[in-house]
Amino acid sequence: MTQVIAAIHWLCYKKHMKLTGYRRTTQILFIFFIFLMPVLNIFRYDTDTHDLIIFCNAWSLGLAPGFSADHSSLGAFHIAMRFILKAILPWLLFLSLFPLLGFLTGRFFCGWFCPEGALFEYADFLTLKLLGRRNLFNKKPNDPVLPLHNRLRYGIIAVLSMIVIPLLNGVALTGYLVAPKTIWNQIVTWNFTFGVKAGIIGVSLYMIITAVFVRHVLCRFVCAAGLMQMLFGWISPVSIRLGMDTARISACTDCKGCDRACFMNVTPRKNKRDISCVNCGTCVEACNEELGMGKGLFHLGFGQGCTLPRENCRNVVKGESTLSA
Repeated sequence: MTQVIAAIHWLCYKKHMKLTGYRRTTQILFIFFIFLMPVLNIFRYDTDTHDLIIFCNAWSLGLAPGFSADHSSLGAFHIAMRFILKAILPWLLFLSLFPLLGFLTGRFFCGWFCPEGALFEYADFLTLKLLGRRNLFNKKPNDPVLPLHNRLRYGIIAVLSMIVIPLLNGVALTGYLVAPKTIWNQIVTWNFTFGVKAGIIGVSLYMIITAVFVRHVLCRFVCAAGLMQMLFGWISPVSIRLGMDTARISACTDCKGCDRACFMNVTPRKNKRDISCVNCGTCVEACNEELGMGKGLFHLGFGQGCTLPRENCRNVVKGESTLSA
């Protein structure tokens, strides 16, 4: 992972590309992956056959027909072991992925892959274009200052997005419970079963409510996957986190660009580890825009170390004053 972070920084400095460009690419690719998993039978639950499909194979408990007829202690032990090995243990292993990700990468998944986080950022962008602030209800000191141009165009885009994106998500996520082929046949014939209608409408309403009213509050206080990553990233001595070159703090122009760039309302210049930081690198980008490419005060690194630009990391190697945020 250290090589991955270093490679991202190298590409940004050498090719003069922004971290946001790479981050948008990973977010879009992961969204496509989420949408394609049920279509390709990589992972879904079929409510018709009551089978969990994993990589085109039905995952079952492996219980023989008539298993409930055996009331002996050995029969009960066999059923219990089947549940533990085929249901409970796989579920625990799946859940352990998020603490492991948090321990190794902090909330990197939240900032670079999470589809819901990407949707909230998109909603922030449209709200900024329409109202000049991220939040629908009030303006905050760290909101970016943007001119309000083409508000009619962005208003039309916002309305269309509120219709199209929730419906697409409703169709895609309902495919995890009903065969996608069945869903699309019902869409084409416009003849829906109750389960498909409930799934599409329920997911659509959830998407609209969270994207319009809740947004990153959900990321900070509600999302279980994010909270697990946050907790284990906080206690980890090796996870990815934001670092600041305090030896060069005098280079700061007090432009507050890093504050305005952060959609999670983190204040990077406090130089303290913030549990809301999703390692997105927007503050790194903002500081480089102000001070020059590769001359910014912030960087992403593991634990107490840091990555490129190397001229900003020499003090760390010498055991001097660069600290992690």
